[in-house]
Amino acid sequence: MTLPQPATVSSQAENRVQGIDILRGLCIIAVVLHHTNLRVRFHLSAFGKLLGPSADRVLFWNGYYGVIVFFVISGFLITTWSLKRWGSLRHIDRRQFYLMRFARIIPCLAGLLAILALLDRAGVPRFVINTQHTSLGRALLAALTFHINWLEAHTGYLPASWDVLWSLSVEEVFYVFFPLLCTLLRKQLLIAGAFCCFVIIGPFARTHAFNDLWADYGYLSGMDGIALGCLAAILTARIRLSGKATVALRLCGSALCLLITVFRAAAARLAFYKAGLDVTILELGAAMLLISLQQRFENSAIAGDVTRATTSANSPNGVKSFFNSTARLLFHSTAFLRWFGRNSYEVYLTHMFVLWPVVLLYLHYGISLNFLPLLFPVALALTGLLGYLVAQFYSEPLNRGIRKQFAAPSKRTAAAD
Repeated sequence: MTLPQPATVSSQAENRVQGIDILRGLCIIAVVLHHTNLRVRFHLSAFGKLLGPSADRVLFWNGYYGVIVFFVISGFLITTWSLKRWGSLRHIDRRQFYLMRFARIIPCLAGLLAILALLDRAGVPRFVINTQHTSLGRALLAALTFHINWLEAHTGYLPASWDVLWSLSVEEVFYVFFPLLCTLLRKQLLIAGAFCCFVIIGPFARTHAFNDLWADYGYLSGMDGIALGCLAAILTARIRLSGKATVALRLCGSALCLLITVFRAAAARLAFYKAGLDVTILELGAAMLLISLQQRFENSAIAGDVTRATTSANSPNGVKSFFNSTARLLFHSTAFLRWFGRNSYEVYLTHMFVLWPVVLLYLHYGISLNFLPLLFPVALALTGLLGYLVAQFYSEPLNRGIRKQFAAPSKRTAAAD
């Protein structure tokens, strides 16, 4: 939900769809909690036993689903951005598209790979590549040519800091072909039809993979989510929903997401997992949420000036004060999630640099299992802080510098990434 924002919020923040940042924040938190729990199991603590296995699954075993929702968000934002910048997908400037994608992705990726290579050569535990499976040079080549997922499916898992790059491989290969597909097919119906093909193929790719790792990490196993996000953005640009319809869509989308991430027994009884449809249902729910959030944001932007003028002229001071206080409270209550969401790419790439030291220190000092629940929020806060610092002082300055230096000026205003 997009709420009226306090006057202290910057204009840059006001141009973002805050609800989408919240969704991104939930996704990256799910990933971090999952990766922490893989190394120290929360359910072993007294508090974890009190919560029970059902709550444990919801809190700590939705990391993969968090990445899947990221795929949908990515397709939605990139398509929305392209439509706002060039007016239609057929008019995408391929050179500029690739340049801006390069500026956003490569600086942080290149920095990560440089550090990982140094850690491997230095023999730092948990960061050394098993040479019985593959070599450092082969892993670097796979990362830079976006086929880490293919390499792992054939040789086994790389260290965790490398393994996270499987999703980047899926995403960036899709975006290599995205502008080509749009400019060659040209007609929006044909473009939408091509995206629908990805959505249809997705469940088959997940259930007919040559091994379990490829079932999760394969290109076609994840590209259906990106394609669904693209379709949702195309639809959003063509329709205008009423307030009630937006709420109804948000409720439906939330229900589908909760079915897969929370009410897993019900989803299993419906045979969604066996058919590879659990991911598809989650992607569809995420797409509904994104449409409703974007529509709510745009409707608020259109009606905002009129609403503020009417409220100022006709509302008693008490009503205005209550409205502003409530909006400010709700806005600030989600600040933590939105902060994570804005820095989600950097947190995703760097969080293992925090998790391993925190976990190893915890194990080294033999801290009681009863204090284990404290480790998770500490690890979460530190991963968020590292991601924020990387974004503020490294990746975003380079991103802006590359775009400013090389990108041609556009007649349209680009949407926020």
